[in-house]
Amino acid sequence: MAAGAWTLTNSARTKLLNGTFDLDTDTFKMALFLSTSNLGASSTAYSGVTNEHANGNGYTTGGASITMTLSGTTSVKVDIDTDPVWTASGGPITARFAAIYEVGGDVLCYCLLDDAPADVTATDGNTLTVAANASNGVMTLA
Repeated sequence: MAAGAWTLTNSARTKLLNGTFDLDTDTFKMALFLSTSNLGASSTAYSGVTNEHANGNGYTTGGASITMTLSGTTSVKVDIDTDPVWTASGGPITARFAAIYEVGGDVLCYCLLDDAPADVTATDGNTLTVAANASNGVMTLA
């Protein structure tokens, strides 16, 4: 099981270039979504994405706060400072997708949590960690 690559939404490139997304100063979160979600390339507002994992079992609606970091000059790597971790408690946490979105705003990018694709489940007492690619981070701007 390997997670798929992070995919920018159709509008994310424009929002990065026009400053709507300011990766190192805006507030971002990562949320988990079910296989029945409408999350995809055409997603815009986080509020319009359906079928987020329900509140409970160690998951809070809206997901976990993350801090984006930038490194490099010629090629700029965008990464997550600390990968979010959810611990299942009182039942499982099951998700198909993870999405990074600007709080109060739009979805920046999303990924399949298993490239099969299949649901990923953390059973009671276990953790689900969404880690960015070790060498490429969430994305590289070159």
